[in-house]
Amino acid sequence: MAKDTVRYPDDVVEAIDNLVDDGMFESKSEFYRFSAEYVLTLINPDHEVETFNFDEIKSELNIDRPARTEEVGADGGTFFLDALITVRKYGLRGNYEDAEDFIDRHYEPTDQECLVLEEVLGTYRERST
Repeated sequence: MAKDTVRYPDDVVEAIDNLVDDGMFESKSEFYRFSAEYVLTLINPDHEVETFNFDEIKSELNIDRPARTEEVGADGGTFFLDALITVRKYGLRGNYEDAEDFIDRHYEPTDQECLVLEEVLGTYRERST
């Protein structure tokens, strides 16, 4: 298994720590592995999940069905996928404040999707330093 070091904004780390403290995840590592695999399955339904107990964790989090299922565009994507693409575009262009504003306008800070989007944005910030 590969090891990768990633920096996250302090608020994101605090939110993840709270999820671990509340028992939603056994550890921060479990959260990071699960969230990465979850996003990969959203982007590619054929992605083969390797995270231990992925389906059990997903079921416990009650995210079998996306919270926002309204279709966007002809491809039938979900709002989250559209949001992920938007945050990615902002991140690639270095428009971090615009990405933060987009996330804040569409998500509550404690939403699981919000946490994933903030993590994605954090990876683009890290690349720029």
